[in-house]
Amino acid sequence: MCVAIPSKVLNILENDMLQVSVGDGLKDLVVSGLLLPEDVAIGDYVVLHAGFAMQKMDKTEAEESLILFKKINDSG
Repeated sequence: MCVAIPSKVLNILENDMLQVSVGDGLKDLVVSGLLLPEDVAIGDYVVLHAGFAMQKMDKTEAEESLILFKKINDSG
């Protein structure tokens, strides 16, 4: 099972690479956007798997998911 945490696009780099902020924003990663079926812009949210951005995520849904992940983390 894979848990995908919404990641916010911070920067669009060369060669289909994206700099993203993962989860609560404390960690930045550089991932490939090569598998994305649609274009993304800075500020969009994406779902990551194994170093690849797999799909764009609705901003409201992403932000709600991040709130839920934080609640789960804070309760454990």
